[in-house]
Amino acid sequence: MIVSHRHRFIFAAVPKTGTHAVRQALREQMGEEDLEQVGLFVNRRFPWADLAAIQHGHLSLRQVRPCLGDEAFAAYVKFAFVRNPFDRFVSYCAFMLRGGDVFQKAPRDVMRHFLFRDPPEGHVLFQPQAALLVDDDGHTLLTDAIGRVEDMQGSYDAICARIGIPARALDRVNGTSHRDYRDYYDRELAEGVAARYAIDLNLFGYTFEGQR
Repeated sequence: MIVSHRHRFIFAAVPKTGTHAVRQALREQMGEEDLEQVGLFVNRRFPWADLAAIQHGHLSLRQVRPCLGDEAFAAYVKFAFVRNPFDRFVSYCAFMLRGGDVFQKAPRDVMRHFLFRDPPEGHVLFQPQAALLVDDDGHTLLTDAIGRVEDMQGSYDAICARIGIPARALDRVNGTSHRDYRDYYDRELAEGVAARYAIDLNLFGYTFEGQR
């Protein structure tokens, strides 16, 4: 997550949505008064002890709101990037087994393991994207703008225009290599992902084939 006092924005870093590419670009516009929490590639912590202790940068907007205060939180532009949950789940499985060829050899086995046999419920990368972006009621978005991985550059350019900073071409950072996500699914897996990530599908308008 990035909190920019200089440009009055909050970037909520949703895992597996190109967040490190966005971070790299945003850092070029940050001042000394701006804050970032991240635990991969760069190790930075917020000045609030309870958040710093979390050890990663995938914090929810609900978590940072009391630290900033209601007035500043309401005034800052809050944004994040989201991704089709079916595509994101494939990327999650490939990422978790990076460095070997297990996913490449038996992708559906790996997907069934994470989805049905031993779901890592407490792992932040496994959580619905909405979990970082909704209010305490569980369904009201706290964001002012949502970018989409499916139009990463266009979304980033539009967000930059809104918060008043120059845009630039995004780099590819920390990506995983896999085929089109639709190639990996059978009916059982598609129904399992649809059930687990129903809130993301509904809030962000995704279907198995793309966007509604």
